[in-house]
Amino acid sequence: MTSFHISKLVIIGVGLIGGSFALALRQAGLVKNIVGIGRSPQNMQYALDRGIIDEQTSDFSAALADADFVLLAVPVKQTGRVMQQMKPCLEGHTIISDVGSTKQNVVQAARENLGEHIERFIPAHPVAGTEFNGAQAAFPELFQSKPVILTPLPENDQQAVDAVTAFWQGCGARVSSMQPEQHDQLLAAISHLPHMLAFSLMQHIHTLSQTLGEENPLALLRFAGTSLNDMTRITASSPEMWRDICLENRAALLTQIEAYQQELSALRQMLINHDGESLQKLFSAARATRQAWTALRDKS
Repeated sequence: MTSFHISKLVIIGVGLIGGSFALALRQAGLVKNIVGIGRSPQNMQYALDRGIIDEQTSDFSAALADADFVLLAVPVKQTGRVMQQMKPCLEGHTIISDVGSTKQNVVQAARENLGEHIERFIPAHPVAGTEFNGAQAAFPELFQSKPVILTPLPENDQQAVDAVTAFWQGCGARVSSMQPEQHDQLLAAISHLPHMLAFSLMQHIHTLSQTLGEENPLALLRFAGTSLNDMTRITASSPEMWRDICLENRAALLTQIEAYQQELSALRQMLINHDGESLQKLFSAARATRQAWTALRDKS
């Protein structure tokens, strides 16, 4: 690997995130050859046909030979097992990173499975995505102006950290750093909790339909407007992925659920008390926060 250029990139898990990373680096002219490893032959063939990857294999030894950069884009629950498979095949110069939505468990898996290669493993999380998955969902602009959070380790080689930073910036992302513990607490609030709320809201509609004597929730949903659609769009995401994320970050997520339940209880009490003034105050504060966030995103 020369400065800010990858001769051989290996993507383990060529889905939305891994595939988009490959496409973005290829579009930026930062990579020469891309090898993919994945579970689904159909998905891997699609990635080949579309030019997301140049070759595919299930042989870790062949894939990792002379690899400059390895990106783990697998469900977080599989990280340790994949690292264990990788370790005997890794070369001294190879940089490794991941895209996991939780970081403390990934760091623990790296320390347990990567041995001396830990110095060149740079944990990362691109806070970007859609409700779709697989190589067919990948597109090179996915990370444009989106945040990517690195959680560097004390053992990390600074040149490896700089390289990972440069490649994500080459994808158009805004890169920042924080501790793994801070990352998991933050993401529990701004990502993991919203997904749980969306899934539970759709389940509530399903249960409500049965309570009203409708076996099919579509009997209710055909009357729904854009608000429900906007709030539940992310329930089209991978159940397997979100099961693993919630379980791996359960301590931080439980804290956020308990805090949110207090917010709902306060809202319920306002309704019981016919407290229109407090309702309007809450709604106005929420709108102001949302408008400030929108303005910030428009500037970036």
